[in-house]
Amino acid sequence: MYVQRIVDQELDQRLSAAGALVIEGARACGKTATARQRAASEVLLDVDYSAREMFPLDPSAVLDGATPRLLDEWQVVPSIWNQVRRAVDDRGLPGQFILTGSAVPNDDVARHTGAGRFATLRMRPMTLYESGLSDGAVSLRALMNGQPMAIQEPSLTVAQIADSLTVGGWPAQRAATMQQGAQAARAYLQQVIQIDLPRLDPNTRMRDPAKVRQLITSIARNISTEASLATLSKDAGEPGTPLHKATTAHYLTALQRLMLVEEQPAWAPHLRSSATLRQAAKHHFVDPSLAMAALNATPDRLRSDYNTFGLMFESLVIRDLRVYSQNIQGQVFHYRDDYGREVDAIVALDDGRWAAFEVKLGANKIEEAAAALTKFSRDIDTSITGSPVSLAVITATGYSHRRADGIDVIPIGALGP
Repeated sequence: MYVQRIVDQELDQRLSAAGALVIEGARACGKTATARQRAASEVLLDVDYSAREMFPLDPSAVLDGATPRLLDEWQVVPSIWNQVRRAVDDRGLPGQFILTGSAVPNDDVARHTGAGRFATLRMRPMTLYESGLSDGAVSLRALMNGQPMAIQEPSLTVAQIADSLTVGGWPAQRAATMQQGAQAARAYLQQVIQIDLPRLDPNTRMRDPAKVRQLITSIARNISTEASLATLSKDAGEPGTPLHKATTAHYLTALQRLMLVEEQPAWAPHLRSSATLRQAAKHHFVDPSLAMAALNATPDRLRSDYNTFGLMFESLVIRDLRVYSQNIQGQVFHYRDDYGREVDAIVALDDGRWAAFEVKLGANKIEEAAAALTKFSRDIDTSITGSPVSLAVITATGYSHRRADGIDVIPIGALGP
């Protein structure tokens, strides 16, 4: 049975305004199932070999059908892009095609940009709210609108968070046990290394599976940090023999094209102080279960390694914030300057509103996080950047509430769209 996704409303809005909608996202995040809720006909290009053979001979045989027509895994036949663009132009109607893809094709000068014809929608694995693990009592939309929070203690426990990190937000694993989810995540990574990456660019230099795995493991070890290319190269190489930076950059770009690794860019506000802003991005997997699988981590191991648990928890929070903020035309950044001030997440909306979030696994860190947020907010030139609509600490457990100093405390099990 289809589980409603947060992007559903976005999908409807964009499909009604453009001739074709491109849904992008990592494999198995639910793109096809979501597109099928709207599609009146479909062609599954990754498995329909006859359609792929027919397309160069007679494109209309593949494109003609009840609309919206779903062209699943369109990047398998990159030339279909221009034919869809032409069909959209000829028909002059919105909502003609839905294209889904789990990889970004190489830049192709022969492929028209699609401006004015195509809309794009990014999908990610399910949030805790979509998985039914968060009650959504604290809405990010409401928070960004300045509305007061509900005071409520969600039922999500630290043990459930550890299990969720292991299983992830993959729709096919919703009913999986922790052991089944962990096995599925490890198999996912194995397929990425052995099948997806070589298939991505068959004409480029051969990828070394062992080096790719080492890099994936390095990204997992450095999850939620600003690890540089040099750091990843050193960590992924053999003792005394780091990976060549060009190799690391090549593999990292490929993982980003598969939409498995995402950067969390740095935020650059106007400051009252003379601090120099750091511009390095943080790296995250599209779902923290992939980082867990790369490290062979388990809930028991997490509970004995509090630092790793905290970094994995932060990555989970970033995943959910990205989904919730996209729904309200926002992006998720981080902040750090050369004075040592840093903020785990900045949600900035297109209209200029922004909020700052510190992510703390343990309640014993709330005071420290609240003090850091207060100090950070004083250094922002609000006459230019504007005042934050919220300064908040996102925690694993506890009650959602606003402290006397104005800092919001939000357990992840209460956060929702």
